[in-house]
Amino acid sequence: MSYSDVVKRIYDLGILPVIAIEDADKAVPLAKALCEGGLPAAEITFRTACAKEAIIRIREALPDMLVGAGTVLTEQQVDDALDAGVEFIVTPGFNPQIVKYAQSKGAVIMPGTATPGEMEQAMAMGIDVVKFFPAEQNGGLAKLKAVSAPYSKLRFIPTGGINAQNLTSYIRFNKILACGGTWMVKKDLIDAGNWDEIRRLTHEAVRSMLGLEFAHMGINCQSEDEALKASELIKTLFGFDFAVGNSSVFTADRNIEICKTPKYGRLGHIAIATNSIERAAAFFKARGVELLDESTIPSGMVYFKDEICGFGVHLVQKK
Repeated sequence: MSYSDVVKRIYDLGILPVIAIEDADKAVPLAKALCEGGLPAAEITFRTACAKEAIIRIREALPDMLVGAGTVLTEQQVDDALDAGVEFIVTPGFNPQIVKYAQSKGAVIMPGTATPGEMEQAMAMGIDVVKFFPAEQNGGLAKLKAVSAPYSKLRFIPTGGINAQNLTSYIRFNKILACGGTWMVKKDLIDAGNWDEIRRLTHEAVRSMLGLEFAHMGINCQSEDEALKASELIKTLFGFDFAVGNSSVFTADRNIEICKTPKYGRLGHIAIATNSIERAAAFFKARGVELLDESTIPSGMVYFKDEICGFGVHLVQKK
């Protein structure tokens, strides 16, 4: 997998589970729980003796899962990680020797940084994705926004103190590639083999990251006159004011869009807002949902190909 492919997959997932495995026999069921929860990715840390074996087993059992190595501190660990088949390497701090060695092996490496000086050293070595660690203890999102301002091409994977409560605030910052975290793969859950709870927490994390919410419903009309009459009737019945736009009339605090001419969907459409339309599109595509025209994603909107009960469904980017 190329560097750009790895970066794109990490971005699409939005969350990178960081895992310390002490029993290689638990590696595959843990990986399956993550995949079933919606996160087919893992950063297996070299904090434990069985890290390499755990990676090998996951790669053999789940070849489509994105697997990387974390807490890589030595050249030997770089070699072990690559031998095990990882697709990326993460270090806790910035060690130029390890970065150069990994690059010489053709590895995708994302070194840890905490200061502008370390970030600039990474950029000088051709790196445009770095870990920001420890994130919360190092000033959190406020510091990241401040120090990242001069580095327009640098993107970050904040790790350390990220949890279900602060995930959304991090993920909505446009320089975040993904957030690393352990809250869905805590040691006690792994030790107990509580795969159901890991699956639940993973699913919850993905939903929180995507932030899916009902935005509005659209009703198809055949003409502007029909749309205006419908809007007047709604105002008469319910007292909802309306605003006339170029192609639609909006009423009920913009929760209802009355289309002057039919839009996609036999009866109308349902709009679902998301924190990240790119990540949401990738999430649904991975679950077999076909998109109508992906070229509309950069504009902040994309339709599903299939209707639901006669209504088209489209994702819309939250502002």
